[in-house]
This record gives sequence, structure tokens and C-alpha cells, in this order.
Amino acid sequence: MTNVDLNCDCGESFGAYVMGDDAAMLEVVTSANVACGFHGGDPEVMAATFRLAKDKRVAVGAHPGFPDLWGFGRRRLPFSVAEIERLVAYQIGAAAALAAYAGHRLTHVKPHGALSNIAAEDADVARAVARATRVVDPRLAFLAVAATKLEQAAREEGLATFREIYADRAYDERGLLLARSEPGAVLHDPNAVAARSLAMLKERAVISVSGKRIPVEIDSICVHGDTPDAVAIAENLRRRLIEAGLALKPFAGARLD
Repeated sequence: MTNVDLNCDCGESFGAYVMGDDAAMLEVVTSANVACGFHGGDPEVMAATFRLAKDKRVAVGAHPGFPDLWGFGRRRLPFSVAEIERLVAYQIGAAAALAAYAGHRLTHVKPHGALSNIAAEDADVARAVARATRVVDPRLAFLAVAATKLEQAAREEGLATFREIYADRAYDERGLLLARSEPGAVLHDPNAVAARSLAMLKERAVISVSGKRIPVEIDSICVHGDTPDAVAIAENLRRRLIEAGLALKPFAGARLD
């Protein structure tokens, strides 16, 4: 591997409520997944985030989630598969419109929070998310948690599919994200995060909490934008990746002019 993408979830503020430091994160990452107004974000936040990303030459994608501002999209809500498909299509459309309004271009889709976690295990939900993406715009790339039902569904829908690992989240023995309710699910030490990320890239594997290696291909590394230490983690990770000889580039080869 000679290059890798560094992505973050951002644009998750809402009205007067600020979530994360998007301006600082967009100085560091190469791709940004922008909330679409359901778990976070609103038209003002979306337009400003897309505009800033364009100025910083950062590729942008839609980050659809459950309509759950109170729970930040991290609660499992009982929507049907058909409802999920329409919820995702709605949010991709909103993101594409606000990106265009800001003079930028949407390049990809990456589901958020509980929606992503459910789709990683449930083939029907994964297919609904991927199908919504294809129907709205088959040119959009799909960023999926590596080696999950999401990756499989996106490929089956004929989407350009890329695989991500999480720098700041622990994995269980199945290669899925450890539930946030579990101790150690969210990682905070910048040096430990960087060392583990480099190990996963070198070994082309997800490393579980027990040390088990689950083979995966990796195109992108995600740092969450909503933790207090997110910027420090991202800055340190970027520096360590470059020191390891990796070039940082948007995973989808996005044209940013």
C-alpha cells in the first residue's frame, strides 16, 4: 500500500448546538462524511461544511443516519427495510443539493451510527442502503465498514465500493465495532490509536480487543469528529501515516477542482 484516505464524520452540529471542531478536522483529513440533518446537521451547517471542505480540497460524502437528534443516531430504531431505503435516499438528495449549493460535488455515501451497525450485520438493511445510493446516483462511491454485509451489498448493487477501518473504535471477535456500552469501545490515546492503525494497515487486518486478526482490505481510516480529543488523534495519525511513507489521498480519487 502506497496511499490511504483519512476520513472523518463531520457537519454534525445542529442549530445552536456545536458538535466537534469541523474547521480543525478539515485541515487534517482527505475525505469528510457530512451529516444530512437527521442525526445531526441542518441546511446551514451542511452548506457551511461543504463550502469549507471545498476550500480545503477535501472530498465530501453523505452521512445518512436514523432521524434521532436526541440519540445522535446511535439508537436502534424500529424502521422497516423499505422505510430505511427511503430515509437514506432522502438524505443523499439533501446532501447532494447542499453540496451543489456550496459549489462542491458529492462523491460518496457512508451510513452513520446505529444504521451502519445494523447494516453491517443485516443483509436486507445493507441492501436497502446500497440500493438507495444506486437509485439516487449510481456514480456515487460507497464507503463501507470492511468485510461486512455493507461491503457485500454495495458490490452487488454495482457501486464503486471502498473499505474503511476505524482508528478510534475497538472491534469484537467478528470484526464488528464493539458496542459503545462496553469498556474500551472508544479509544482516546493518540499514540495508541496511531500504532494500532499502522498495525492494521501493515497486516491488512482488523485487530480485535483480544488480538485476533480478521483479514480485510483497507482503503480508508476513519476518525470520529465528535469526541473531545478527535483533532489531536487525527493530527497525530496523519503525521504517523506520512512518516510511514504513505501518501494521503481521497479514497474515491475525487476531482476537487
